[in-house]
Amino acid sequence: RLRPSPSLSPTDSPSPLSPRERFSKTLPRRSTPFPPIPPPKTLAAPDRGDNGGAAGDARHPGGLVRADALSRRRRPPRRRAEPRRRGPATPGFALALLGLASSPRHDLQARLAASVHFKNLLRRRWPKPADDADDGDRLPPNDCVIIKTHILQLLLTVPPLIQSQLSEALAAAAASDFPARWESLLPSIVSSLGNALSAGDVPATNSLLAAAVSLFSRFRNVFDSNTLRIDLKYCLDTFAAPLLEVFLSTSRRLQASAAAASPLELRPVFECLRLCCEIFYSLNSVDLPEFFEDHMREWMTEFRAFLTTSYPPPVEADGAPDALRAAVCDNLQLYMEKYEEEFRAYLKEFVEAVWGLLMAPTVSPSRGQLAVTAIRFLTTVAESVHHALFGTPDAMKQICDSVVVPNLRLRDEDEELFEGNWVEYVRRDAEGSDTDTLRRAACRLLRGLAANYREQVAVLVSAQVQQMLAAYAADRANNWKEKDAAIYLVIALMQKPGATGGGTPVVDMESFFASVIVPELQAPDWESEPMLKATVLRFLKEFKDQIPKATALALLPSVTRFLTHESNVVHSYAAIFIENLLITKDVVQVPGVNVVTRASRYVAADINSSAQQIIQSLSKALGYPDSYENPYLMKCLMRVLGIATIAGQVVHEITARLVGILMEVCNNPKNPDFNHYLFEALAAVIGKAGEQDPALVPLFEASLFPVLQRILVEDISEFWPYSFQIFAQLVNLSPPPLSQNYMQLFGVLLSNATWDRPPCVPALVRLLRAFLRKIPNELNQEGRLPNILVIFRSLVSRSSTEDSAFYMLNTLVENVGLDIINPHISEIWSALFTRLQTRQAVKFVNSLVVVMSLVSVKYGPGVLVSSVDTIQPNLFTTILQRFWIPNLKLIKGSLEIKLTAVASTKLLCESAVLLDAAAAQTWGKLLDSTVTLLSRTEQDGVQQEQNDGADAVDSQRTSGYSVSFVRLQYAGKSEDDLLKDINDPKQFLVTSLASLSAQSPGRFGPIIEQHVDPANKSALLQLCAAYNANIV
Repeated sequence: RLRPSPSLSPTDSPSPLSPRERFSKTLPRRSTPFPPIPPPKTLAAPDRGDNGGAAGDARHPGGLVRADALSRRRRPPRRRAEPRRRGPATPGFALALLGLASSPRHDLQARLAASVHFKNLLRRRWPKPADDADDGDRLPPNDCVIIKTHILQLLLTVPPLIQSQLSEALAAAAASDFPARWESLLPSIVSSLGNALSAGDVPATNSLLAAAVSLFSRFRNVFDSNTLRIDLKYCLDTFAAPLLEVFLSTSRRLQASAAAASPLELRPVFECLRLCCEIFYSLNSVDLPEFFEDHMREWMTEFRAFLTTSYPPPVEADGAPDALRAAVCDNLQLYMEKYEEEFRAYLKEFVEAVWGLLMAPTVSPSRGQLAVTAIRFLTTVAESVHHALFGTPDAMKQICDSVVVPNLRLRDEDEELFEGNWVEYVRRDAEGSDTDTLRRAACRLLRGLAANYREQVAVLVSAQVQQMLAAYAADRANNWKEKDAAIYLVIALMQKPGATGGGTPVVDMESFFASVIVPELQAPDWESEPMLKATVLRFLKEFKDQIPKATALALLPSVTRFLTHESNVVHSYAAIFIENLLITKDVVQVPGVNVVTRASRYVAADINSSAQQIIQSLSKALGYPDSYENPYLMKCLMRVLGIATIAGQVVHEITARLVGILMEVCNNPKNPDFNHYLFEALAAVIGKAGEQDPALVPLFEASLFPVLQRILVEDISEFWPYSFQIFAQLVNLSPPPLSQNYMQLFGVLLSNATWDRPPCVPALVRLLRAFLRKIPNELNQEGRLPNILVIFRSLVSRSSTEDSAFYMLNTLVENVGLDIINPHISEIWSALFTRLQTRQAVKFVNSLVVVMSLVSVKYGPGVLVSSVDTIQPNLFTTILQRFWIPNLKLIKGSLEIKLTAVASTKLLCESAVLLDAAAAQTWGKLLDSTVTLLSRTEQDGVQQEQNDGADAVDSQRTSGYSVSFVRLQYAGKSEDDLLKDINDPKQFLVTSLASLSAQSPGRFGPIIEQHVDPANKSALLQLCAAYNANIV
């Protein structure tokens, strides 16, 4: 999900980033990380040095970049990065960082920076058990021993900010070494804890507990295993009793001093108890330990006291009591979820305590987070078998009036977030982030109650909604928050398509939509109350499937207005709704068969009239402050361009706008989602408009070549995979013969240096396939085909790139004549069969069967058999028996199934090797496997149809900025079908078999009877009957 660009905090270090990445967020991007090399001007002429070359033809302004220039630019950074990579593992380096962090003689900021670096260094370089990495990449063993000896004592002497970093560093080391290779750690913590407790040193106690929190957090959210339980038992045996002693002693200290001590004095005491609660949670996360079960009353007694005790107002206002109570509520929820039977005796009193806590007035600044955890606990109870605790009418009304409704209304903090950090507001409100909000927690509680008391909750909520709407009607200017809360309630509780567990019908949806939602969309003062407008737009998004098509299209102009609203949240929500609306699908019954599919509800004809206004509004919104790189706007623009039909001036304007944005983000690529949708938008406009009007292709080339050249020359590596996909799209759209600029690019593509970056390989293969389709007859010039085969051998030798190798080879076979490929076909088979000796995974074998099927279909079964047997006599029969026949039934994909079925049929009916009497068993087994393959194609087709859709772009969302290949859906080209004249492979099989058997009556029936599975014999007979064919 999108995150705002964070400022550097003590817990976020710049050290994992390269120098270029560290400064990219604050400085303009340099063209290269080293003194710039003057870019070459052309590829058309021989290399004349840096000053040579022509300027390129008039159709394609400017030249592209030479392969050797790309190579020169990449190699120096690798050589120079090696000392930096090895430096942190130099003996003594980590010790120097630890010494600086713990030295009181140095500046606090320098010490903090050293501690952050030290923490990250241990996370990356601390030796792992059975580590396969180069020893030079890990910290020296002597340094590790010294660190483990001193880090705990140093942790007790440093300031709190540095202490938190060293605690995490300790946890990083302990993740590998504790307990097996660091047996002294936990006894040292326990011993120091006892000394601190005896001395009444609360800060030192907290330091040790913080280290224990980091140490034991490993037991949360992990898969259960014997090894984990052994480690947990060791920790429990050593630490459970001391933890209880510290907890009870500190609790007594709090009770004795709560009335007289100042908030500043009590804050460490509350923190000590909170840390104890966090450790309690970690140690109880896997299973209920015997020690904690035996001492449950002691823990629960103190927990209840923390929830029910009111401290002096200054102490409450400090927030420390609520932080402790929130930790207690987390523990209560853990026990309710996992250990309900043991916890049952305490449940009623804790429900009452938490309930009373939520209804008590407070001035605590941290009450919001406490309310979230408290409501979460009550929700868990409401959804359990103990829901009767809330089952009385009075209890439910009290929950609705005193817990839910107050937490549903917008607070000052919400308004501040809406105005000051719109990205986080959208992330929490619309995307459902991991961070619970009070609103979401309150609605989840209502849904929990409705699971068992649906009618009662519906009556209560319906009355509350009407009451809120009446308050808004009485004073629209001051009570708009009431209407906002009412809409939010409806969103949370009403039935939505596809929702699990059902919904609660609190209003008549049609009436509510017409009287509450539509007036806000069509109001003249559409720029007022932006938070209310945002909630209205969110309502549209949530219920888009239920809005009739005609109604949605009628409202589209009104919604389009909000794309230019000055509020970032409002125009983002408008974009989110439009984008989601356009990918809405309806279930459609296929006539004549028992098959359903999903078809897009909105097509180009539906939105063409509104498309220009939507595009212009989105373009304008992208110029607003803080929305320069708004991914929601760009995703909406991408979707509109991918569906609508645009032409003329609109194409020129949006192309120029997108290229301008791309030029700008090239200076500092920092938002991967936005950048992905930007390239998708470019691909969409190129694909749609370019296919409709080929005369636009020169416009696209003239606009895009300069920025694509900049990406390559300046080594903007994040954009390389995208650039090659755009180049491939342009090549696919360009009519042959290709211009000189494209041929120069083809020369770069055939250079080995271009393929040095693994993330770019799939995009480069896309580009190479585009060239193979356009200029297949030119491959025998200038040694191009041998160069392609060198690249193929390199790709097929690695499992990570073998898919790309097969895509490349398939396209080569599809487009190149036998006269060109025949001199090299033995080399291709040798590479594939050599790899097959060590790589017999299903994926590889399936790809091999597909490419062999292509050769058979394109050049004939005879060419396939003879070319394979050239490698070794009878090798084809061996491959057929060991790999083709067993794997044929595992082939997936409609085109692949059709291709391999037809190829198998041709082998059965045309190959002399298989028609030989000695090959009868092989013939029968191949037929059996072919029938198995065709018997399941209908089910596969249904599934593929269900999984297909325009919203496939969503699956490509990136999670961060590593250079990786992300497919551009709108830049893709539909796969070629060599068998367009064969519509039905089943019919082709039975008619071919019928013709074959007619030539030799009585020969193939016994073979089928002996070697074909009974179920497949029955299926074959059904196919013969369906297509009126007979095997005689």
